[in-house]
Amino acid sequence: MAQIKAEPSKLPPLPPDAMIIIPVRYLVLFPGMIVPISVGRESSIAAAQEAVRGGHDIGLLLQHDSELESPRADQLYQVGTAASILRYLTSEEGGHYIVCQGQQRFRIIEFLDGYPFYVARVEHLTGATEQGPDIAARLHQLKQLSTEIIDLLPQAPPELAAAAQNMSSAAELADFVCGLVDLPLVQKQQILETRELLPRLDHVIGHLAERIEVLRLSEEINAQTKERMEDRQREFLLREQLKTIQHELGEAEAGDAEVEKLAEAIDKAGMPHEVETHVRKELQRLRRMPEAAAEYSMLCTYLEWMTELPWAIRSEDRIDIAEARRILDEDHFGLDKVKRRILEHLAVRKLNPEGRSPILCFVGPPGVGKTSLGQSIARATGRKFVRVSLGGVHDEAEVRGHRRTYVGALPGNIIQALRKAGTHNCVMMLDEMDKLGSGGMHGDPSAALLEVLDPEQNTSFRDNYLAQPFDLSKVMFIGTANMLDTIPGPLLDRMEVLHLPGYTAEEKAQIARRYVIPRQLEADSITAQQCELGDGALDALIRDYTREAGVRNLEREIGNVFRHVAMRIAEGNTQTVRIKESDLAEILGPRKYESELAMRTSLPGVATGLAWTAAGGEILFIEASRTPGTGKLILTGQLGDVMKESAQAALTLVKAHCAELQIDAELFEKQDIHVHVPAGAMPKDGPSAGVAIYVALTSLVRDRPVCSDCAMTGEISLRGMVLPVGGIKEKVLAALQAGIRVVMLPARNRKDIDDIPEAARQQLRFVWLETVDEALHEAIGNLIIGDLA
Repeated sequence: MAQIKAEPSKLPPLPPDAMIIIPVRYLVLFPGMIVPISVGRESSIAAAQEAVRGGHDIGLLLQHDSELESPRADQLYQVGTAASILRYLTSEEGGHYIVCQGQQRFRIIEFLDGYPFYVARVEHLTGATEQGPDIAARLHQLKQLSTEIIDLLPQAPPELAAAAQNMSSAAELADFVCGLVDLPLVQKQQILETRELLPRLDHVIGHLAERIEVLRLSEEINAQTKERMEDRQREFLLREQLKTIQHELGEAEAGDAEVEKLAEAIDKAGMPHEVETHVRKELQRLRRMPEAAAEYSMLCTYLEWMTELPWAIRSEDRIDIAEARRILDEDHFGLDKVKRRILEHLAVRKLNPEGRSPILCFVGPPGVGKTSLGQSIARATGRKFVRVSLGGVHDEAEVRGHRRTYVGALPGNIIQALRKAGTHNCVMMLDEMDKLGSGGMHGDPSAALLEVLDPEQNTSFRDNYLAQPFDLSKVMFIGTANMLDTIPGPLLDRMEVLHLPGYTAEEKAQIARRYVIPRQLEADSITAQQCELGDGALDALIRDYTREAGVRNLEREIGNVFRHVAMRIAEGNTQTVRIKESDLAEILGPRKYESELAMRTSLPGVATGLAWTAAGGEILFIEASRTPGTGKLILTGQLGDVMKESAQAALTLVKAHCAELQIDAELFEKQDIHVHVPAGAMPKDGPSAGVAIYVALTSLVRDRPVCSDCAMTGEISLRGMVLPVGGIKEKVLAALQAGIRVVMLPARNRKDIDDIPEAARQQLRFVWLETVDEALHEAIGNLIIGDLA
């Protein structure tokens, strides 16, 4: 026990109503409690020693913030408990301890200055002595709760329950129980500050009832945990005995390590509860199965697939709209509308990560950047990118997987891609959706994709191999296609289509300078200083050696040029080469594409139409001829049913206007009309050639050639109206590339003019057609309806 020197104090004497105050961090002392207290602060040590030296009681006050090292007076509660110091102890390590017994509540009146510790004038609060049936009832209830909670307290001696039952004072019993029970300090302080006995008892009873429920639940959880631990220990002992028996019998144990490895993988996989229950059941089957069994390896493979799927692994979304815009602009030139829609899509994802955003489908000709747009989206969102090619897929099992009963069964392409990505919120590109095989004896793969692309259903996508649901709702699906015609309607309805048009010659030149040329220089291991491709040469490559909507063939031709340069540099013939337009013929051969427009339209009966294909827009020549016959209409060039009907309508329209066109009607009875569309190996269909066929037939029967620098598109009706068609941008770009200067379009397509690049609009003159008469007036120069010579 520490010895306190009984020296006369040099401090001012304490006033009669003053008390030495010691702030405490984690203790609310009630009257009657005996507790040891660790004294650490210098001021508190001095206060305790002065109290022991002078035989004074001390006042214990709880501080508002337990983290404060030196609390101010206003950071202490105003009500505390006066305590007598029973013992003062010091340890060999220099620690100071006091054993205190609570005596009486007090309230601070004011703090006094002139002391190295807290001293305050206090008001002692007398104990509550109320009596009556309300107090007696609460005393009875408090005794019951006290007995119940003491039984639930761990390591509580039985004497405590007896002591509680023998107390006759409700106030003393409330203080006694509060000292035993682990309540939050704020609640204890609230009880300490409650002077009236009835509200104080109600507070204590309410907190005790709540604490009893917590202790009961804790006891139940402990019992359940102990039971599970006992079951696992029993299972462990039985397995160890089984291993010993197998070892004594000489049975192989090579599979044990693999099974245990699978068990560890299941623990770490983070599967949903239902899936984990099923997988553990399969693992138990594997444990009981001999390795020589035919199903052993199949079951091992199945469990490996289940544990390697990213059930709970996800990439952290870091969607920054400004950064996403920078990445899209860095990776792709042009495509402003498509980029804006992608940024809107990402913005919605950022604001509502758990929402169900629409599934985008990029539709456009080859080589315009559909796949690379998906890669840019993945880079902008920080997600993994995987690509699933659907071209030529004709078996439903390639999407949904095979059942495990088949030899060599595997999950479908969707689950395989997720395993490859390693996260369940990757960006998955479903490429070439328009080339899915049709349904047959192996099922319809497009029907299997309906569940994948439906946000209402893909939360529980069920692969046949897994036979368990997998949540695909976090995957960002992006589809690509060259055309929409072959995509089934229900599948197309689940996606938002974004059209990617072809590029103009100027855009191709910009793309080549920014992306293609640096990529090909790196691929062929030459530098920009060693090989320079002039602007004239690049324009010639675009104009004379490629004819496409995208830039894929342009990249091949540029690669051919650079490989030629690389060979010359490797042979030591030169160190730097500048490629000019005149050098291309030597490197790539003669020009592959020439404009035949003037020659093809120099004769009556030939008109230039505009067509849309999966590879972009194209020039389409309509040739008409007449021979002696019986008035038949002959159509050649692999024309589809719709195009044949357009030719029939055009001929009927010409016959109906014989008087206005000053044509002898008997001409159609004595001669056969033959309409041919060159490039006969390629199928052609659609109504947009109606205007061109009508102009070609009129040119034929009137023996007047069509203007050589104009092209036209539009559907016609039997009333002579020109109806709107699609693919305007692609058709206009094809006309510009072919040297056309005048483009005739349906007037109801005027709204599509904004989609055409400004550079192309500046080089063309547009004629908007309401009727076929306006097309004749523009296409056949001096042929004016109503004034024919």
